[in-house]
Amino acid sequence: MYVHVKTFGCSTNLADSEAIAGSLKQAGFTLTRSAATANIIIYNTCAVKGPTENRVINTIKRTPKSKKVIIAGCLPLINLERLRRETRFNAAVGPAAAQQIAEITKRVLKGENIIALEHALTAKPPLNIPRQKANPIISVIPINYGCLGKCAYCCVTFARGNLRSYSITEITQRITSDLATGTKEIWLTSQDTACYGKDIGTNLAALLNALATVKADFTMRIGMMTPNIATPFLAELIEAFSNPRIFKFVHLPVQSGDDEVLKRMQRCYTVEQFKATVKAFRTAFPEITIATDVICGFPGETESAFRNTLALIKATKPDIINISKFFPRPHTAAAEMRSKFIDIAEIKQRSTVLAQLAKSISLERNKRWIGWKGKALVDEKGKTPNSWIARNFTYKPIVVHTSSNMLGKTVNVQITEAFTTYLAGTLC
Repeated sequence: MYVHVKTFGCSTNLADSEAIAGSLKQAGFTLTRSAATANIIIYNTCAVKGPTENRVINTIKRTPKSKKVIIAGCLPLINLERLRRETRFNAAVGPAAAQQIAEITKRVLKGENIIALEHALTAKPPLNIPRQKANPIISVIPINYGCLGKCAYCCVTFARGNLRSYSITEITQRITSDLATGTKEIWLTSQDTACYGKDIGTNLAALLNALATVKADFTMRIGMMTPNIATPFLAELIEAFSNPRIFKFVHLPVQSGDDEVLKRMQRCYTVEQFKATVKAFRTAFPEITIATDVICGFPGETESAFRNTLALIKATKPDIINISKFFPRPHTAAAEMRSKFIDIAEIKQRSTVLAQLAKSISLERNKRWIGWKGKALVDEKGKTPNSWIARNFTYKPIVVHTSSNMLGKTVNVQITEAFTTYLAGTLC
């Protein structure tokens, strides 16, 4: 039987899909990159945003009736009602389903219809489950499931549950095993990496210090961390980041530049606290890449509040700004704030203004790198012929061209041009 696994959403979903694919391969199924040649399609879904959910639903609707369908990931727990109403599927499971996926697939082939969501909020599959990596040199390691937040707009907590961290030993063993198979780049991922270890008496800094002692040639990218969760151990965290094995890249989602909006979002930090966190990282690592997220049009966001967000972005100048338009998600506190909803046209207008600002700042930040020479790890094939994407010590993507296979190699590059989302360079 041929199985195709299609992934939507975040890096944690990617890690879950790699485990699903590895478990199926171990059970004797044949994996195929093409949905057209598959007998069974497993959709590992995301529903963090309304448009994403719509895209997932539309993809599932287009599945030929001749194929069996298994829906995994967050969507079955966030909006099972819509899945039942609008799509056809043979089984639904939650996130982190690798331990059960082979058995469920076998049952589907026998003609059963299955809803298996009862353990989704507590699932924490062993890290030594076989994985089928999407990129041979990148290992995506979930360090915990769930988080400590109660954000008013977020529905992912209904799918991922409360915090469940892996031990430092488990993570170290997984990384050591992956390094032996050619991994060069490690992504430590979760809903919120700053939460790591709070349930088992440790923290992210301790994990990074332990992993930095592993004897091998590799570099780690640390996933998103909420500012207020990171604050209590910020000095310790920044010290851990000083290790050359950690990319100088940090993802700190601010969501709004207005304190009143942040309160309604239930984000538990202030604008000044966010600024202080950014300043602390930039003081320690002046060239660090800062990424952030902003939601436009959260209920009750006034024109003045939006201007405060623009002012914050201008003041902090993040390299990467991920912009989302507010969409109410099922069963969230924000979905009940209908009296404060912003007109859709106004949300689009604000998003456009913020996007223009974000592009100008990203380009400004990237232009600072023109002329830089140094080492970079080639971790991805480019979109055009003979192009490759290399990452320098701040995880900046640098496009280089050569007909040789460069994947996994560390090269010397010189940056010659800057664009909004990437840099261009030459091998030297």
